[in-house]
Amino acid sequence: MISRQGALTKIFGDPQAKTIKRLQKKVAVINGLEEKYKKLSKADLKKQTELLKKRLQKKGESLDTILPDAFALVREASDRVLGMRHFDVQLIGGIVLHEGSVAEMKTGEGKTLVATLSAYLNALEQKGVHIVSVNDYLVQRDAAWMGELYHFLGLSTAVIINEASFIFDPSYTADASHDDPRLTHLRPVTRKEAYAADITYGTNNEFGFDYLRDNMVDEVELLRQRDLHYVIVDEVDSILIDEARTPLIISAPAAENPESYIQFAKVTAKLVPEDYTLDEKRKMVALTDEGVEKVQRLLGVKNLYSPEYVRSVYHLDQALRAQTLFKRDKDYVVSNDGEVIIVDEFTGRLMQGRRYNEGLHQAIEAKEKVEVLQESMTLATVSFQNYFRLYKKLSGMTGTAFTEAEEFQQIYSLDVVQIPSNKPIARVDEQDLIFRTEKAKLKAIADVIVEYHKVGRPVLVGSASIAKNELIADWLKKYKVPFEILNAKNNEREAAIIEKAGEKGAITLATNIAGRGTDIKLGEGVKELGGLVVIGSERHESRRIDNQLRGRGGRQGDPGLTQFYVSTEDDLMRIFQGERISSLMGRIGMDDDTPIQHKMVSNTLEAAQKRVEGFNFDIRKNVVQYDNVINRHRRVVYTIRRKILEGADIKTEIERLIEAKVHDLTVLPAKNNKNFTPEFEEIFPLNDKKIKAIGAEKKDKARYELALKEVTKLYKAKEEEVETDALRKVEREVYLQVLDTLWMQHLENMQHLRDGIHWRSVGQRDPLVEYRSESQKLFDSLQQTLRDEVLRAIMHVTARDAVARTAERHETALTRLAESAVEKGVNEISAGEANRDDDFNVKKAETHSEANQKKNAARKKKKHQRQNRKSGRK
Repeated sequence: MISRQGALTKIFGDPQAKTIKRLQKKVAVINGLEEKYKKLSKADLKKQTELLKKRLQKKGESLDTILPDAFALVREASDRVLGMRHFDVQLIGGIVLHEGSVAEMKTGEGKTLVATLSAYLNALEQKGVHIVSVNDYLVQRDAAWMGELYHFLGLSTAVIINEASFIFDPSYTADASHDDPRLTHLRPVTRKEAYAADITYGTNNEFGFDYLRDNMVDEVELLRQRDLHYVIVDEVDSILIDEARTPLIISAPAAENPESYIQFAKVTAKLVPEDYTLDEKRKMVALTDEGVEKVQRLLGVKNLYSPEYVRSVYHLDQALRAQTLFKRDKDYVVSNDGEVIIVDEFTGRLMQGRRYNEGLHQAIEAKEKVEVLQESMTLATVSFQNYFRLYKKLSGMTGTAFTEAEEFQQIYSLDVVQIPSNKPIARVDEQDLIFRTEKAKLKAIADVIVEYHKVGRPVLVGSASIAKNELIADWLKKYKVPFEILNAKNNEREAAIIEKAGEKGAITLATNIAGRGTDIKLGEGVKELGGLVVIGSERHESRRIDNQLRGRGGRQGDPGLTQFYVSTEDDLMRIFQGERISSLMGRIGMDDDTPIQHKMVSNTLEAAQKRVEGFNFDIRKNVVQYDNVINRHRRVVYTIRRKILEGADIKTEIERLIEAKVHDLTVLPAKNNKNFTPEFEEIFPLNDKKIKAIGAEKKDKARYELALKEVTKLYKAKEEEVETDALRKVEREVYLQVLDTLWMQHLENMQHLRDGIHWRSVGQRDPLVEYRSESQKLFDSLQQTLRDEVLRAIMHVTARDAVARTAERHETALTRLAESAVEKGVNEISAGEANRDDDFNVKKAETHSEANQKKNAARKKKKHQRQNRKSGRK
């Protein structure tokens, strides 16, 4: 039976083949220019960049029209400078990136070099190009490596990592020794200088956090990034899909007693499987009736779900999740100094600085009996989906994207183009071997590794968890064969270990796809032995991760072999019909050590993977739908903030706010004119006589005009009292301060709304629709409060306040500039990654909170005095 997709392909043709055919015509044009650029001297080649920039300024010229020349130039320059000439398939990949799509290229096809084509072309617009990758080592290596090529062509190259930022400078040599000599030419610079470079390499976390930081500063000089113009995302599936479920969050500590987490960790540790129901497919856990009764006895309470124990239920839920769903050395590790560090489930890398949110991380810390750190208050947050969609043009590259093509299209409007390999794939992919027990499977893996090692054939073993990785290591220790282990506990040596994985007799145990970004090149004589052997110790939830592991072998037409070893006790098999297959193997009399190879079992596994992939896609889609709501609010707030930040004079904005507020207070409550008096007096401190005169006006227009006239006089008097320049600075400072404080409160309110909105479904209402409706009310309230608070503060400011505020602001600004220059600070994270220099933002949030409390107390006191005066008059 022909599938629906197959039927469409038969009628309309293969769209991938059509795309490749179209791109090959462009490659032919580029190849036609090869001789032209080969004839140029080095000096003439260098001049071409300026000539291409001038062409762009001419009418009728665009990036598309100069693409053939730009690509031909880069290929020739690369050949001379790096000794690497782009293959035709790499040219195709470069065009795909330029067109804003995802280029799927097999491992070893040279994606690092591919990116130079599109990066160079788009950098000619002089608006900045960002190249994003997954870790600090890769972005430094690529910036230093490709920086030679860009420098030769007259472009600057910078790199941004977690602790510093650099620019490629061939005349500079670092004092510190590097394992990779290419890194010695990276000269330290400020963040702002790094973003000003033509091409900037960096990790996804740092680009995202710098975006958030830029929307928290209160001096234009502290802005880091330029407008987000064009980005190439390396390992695009890892960044835009695998990591998309966790937002980036900058946060400050919130007051929370860690004793509650410790208490509930002790309670849940006493529960047995009969006390709760566990759904591993959906990663959910809930207490049974017996479990609830047991917890109530342990806590000494009658009804755990009565209103006074709402907070206790929250702690219990997180403690139960920590106890049952999150496993040490699989989901997280505990460092020597007692820090709980999350392990990326897809890459096996440590996610330094990241913390689970909503108290889950604290619950895990309590479970592991290490120090329980405080919960956090969100200062700024953004999801990767919404950050990368801010770029004018987005593109990406990876070895495995096609299985997620639907998600790339739906979420990011990105097409996936499969680029042909430069040489035919000679790797042999064997069918899975299925064992009854985990122990038998691990023994079989160890046995086959030893056999391959005897003949000198290198072996790479991929595991889905650190725990599984170390179990295989234990078996190999028994057999006394040498091996390298690569997992989240030692991933700083990742590149060095993976680079030698193709040497004769090498045995490398790695968590799945660790080492991506570094080619495994075959050592001398290995090709003749049959190439690299890649063994999967279990099937991953995602077919894409399995394909990534397979792709480590068979680079550039090299021979190789891949095989997955599966047991019916593996998580994926156990959850999806593992017991049925195990009992079937028992009935036909198979012993534990004898595996079976059957397409039916492999198909069952693949069907299970598709179901899990679909489930995970739905989760990410759901995250995006909810995040899109707050993203609209974020864009409005950040647009207002940038306008205020960059405007030295916001008098026009203040006058607009005055007119709008006076109109609201005098025209809207026309039927009952006395209603406007208390609020009017609170915001605009006019004397009682003037306020009575305004209230006495019967007609809306007359009342509005009189009120506006009196308030305008008040504003002018304030300008004379405080002095014009001083008032302009105060207005700008007040606006930013109030906006930042309200935005933080709004983020907290939105989180509370999100946490409880699912209960609306009980009343047959769509939670997402309800969330949109309720969140709009919250945002309307934010905007109204912003206007009122800004006006109230400005209309009550005194000359003494202005002097004090200016002095404090000057001192703070100097401190922040110093901190920014040396790039240091305190890390405070919730579900997101660490930020380096945002300790001042934490202090600012605290200062704002204290200032608001004082203002509120003063307003209440003033209001109380007015009420007393009115009572006396009566």
